[in-house]
Amino acid sequence: MVTPTAVPTVAGPQGPDGTGAEFGELLLDGIERLESVQTNADQLAVKAATGDLDSMHDYTIAATEASVTTQLTVAVRNRAVEAFNEIMRMQV
Repeated sequence: MVTPTAVPTVAGPQGPDGTGAEFGELLLDGIERLESVQTNADQLAVKAATGDLDSMHDYTIAATEASVTTQLTVAVRNRAVEAFNEIMRMQV
């Protein structure tokens, strides 16, 4: 059975371990998680196509998780681009 990937919580400007988390590191971690979720869904899709998958529920859950994770990543990217554009419009 496929278990959902845990999403880390970050309280304010500090990470869960009490140290400051760099924004770039958080982005890279999110992209790596997205890649692993999509890889898992792809592997289960191949198993489903070849008939090696015991439960179609596993693939359905993995595919949905990959879709939602992709949508979240795109939404975060769009907000970051909007924020960048807003900063660039500011007068100095």
